[in-house]
Amino acid sequence: MELTALIVVVAIALFFNYTNGFHDAANAIATSVSTRALTPRAALAMAAVMNLVGAFLGTGVAKTVGSGIIDPPKDLHGLTIVAAALIGAIVWNLITWYFGLPSSSTHGLVGGLIGAALAASGSVLWADVLEKVVLWMVLSPVIGLILGYLVMTGFLWIFRNSYPGRVGRRFRIAQSLSAAAMALGHGLQDAQKTMGIIVLALVTTGYQDTTDSHVPVWVILICAAVLSLGTYAGGWRIMRTLGRRVIELDPPKGFAAEATAASVLYATAFIWQAPVSTTHTITAAIMGVGSTKRLSAVRWGVAGNIVVAWVLTIPAAGIVAAVAYGVISLFH
Repeated sequence: MELTALIVVVAIALFFNYTNGFHDAANAIATSVSTRALTPRAALAMAAVMNLVGAFLGTGVAKTVGSGIIDPPKDLHGLTIVAAALIGAIVWNLITWYFGLPSSSTHGLVGGLIGAALAASGSVLWADVLEKVVLWMVLSPVIGLILGYLVMTGFLWIFRNSYPGRVGRRFRIAQSLSAAAMALGHGLQDAQKTMGIIVLALVTTGYQDTTDSHVPVWVILICAAVLSLGTYAGGWRIMRTLGRRVIELDPPKGFAAEATAASVLYATAFIWQAPVSTTHTITAAIMGVGSTKRLSAVRWGVAGNIVVAWVLTIPAAGIVAAVAYGVISLFH
C-alpha cells in the first residue's frame, strides 16, 4: 500500500515538473523569440537541452525544498501532505497558464506545501520559509528590476555612437547565448524543486534516511528529462505575455534582460540555495530594461496583472492543496 502510494506521489511530482516545463518555457525563450533572435522551435529545443544540463549542476535548492519548508510525519499521512501540496501547485500552474499569466511554479509549490501542512495540523518551518522563500520572493524581482535597468543603461551609453542596425545584429547573435544561460538557470532552479519533493516523499516513507541529504542519481535523471520534455512542449500563451505585452523588446533589451535574470538565478542557487522564481526574475528584468526608454514604455497594466498573480500564488495554491488534503483524507 505504502509503496503504491509512493509511486503515485512520484508520478504526480513528475507531472508537476512537466507542467513547470511548459509553464516556464517562456521564461527562458520569450525574449529571444519576440526579437527574432531564434525561431520558436529552435529556442524550445535549446531551452530543453540547457534545462537538462542545468539540472545536473547542483542540489542545494532541492535540499531546501525537501527539508526547509515543512516537516511532515514519516508515514502514509506525511505522503498525503506531499501529494496534496503537489495538486495545489499543479492546479495553480494550469489556471495561470490558461490565462497566460507568468506566475511562479516555485511559489505555487511552496504555497501547496504550506497549505497542505496547515490543513493536516502539521509543522511548517516558518523561520526557514521566511529566510529562504519570502525574503528572496521579494528580493529577486527587485534585484532583477534594478540590475536590468543598470545593465541596459550601460549598453545605451557604451553604444551611444554606434549604428543601431549593426548593434542590433550583434545583440541578436549574443541573445542566443543569453537565452541559453537563462535556460540553464531555469534547469538549475526548477528541476531541483521537484527533486526536493521526491526526496521528501522518499523520506516520509522510509525509503531514504532523514540524515541522508543527497539526491539519488535516478531522481536527478528523471526530473531533468521530464522538465526538458515539458519545456519542449512549449508555453505559447505565457510567451506572448512576456515577449510582447509587457514591453516592445529589441535584441539589446532582450540580451540585457536575459543576462541579468540568469545572473540572479545562478547566485541564488549556488550561494544562498534559495528556491527563487525564474518567472519573477525575468519579468522584473524585462520591466527594468524597458523603463530605460521611458516609464510609459512598460505596459504597467499588464505588469500589474502579473504582480497580482504573484501575490495570489502562495495563498491560492495553499487553499487548493488544503482542499486536496481534505479530499484525499476521506479515502484512508
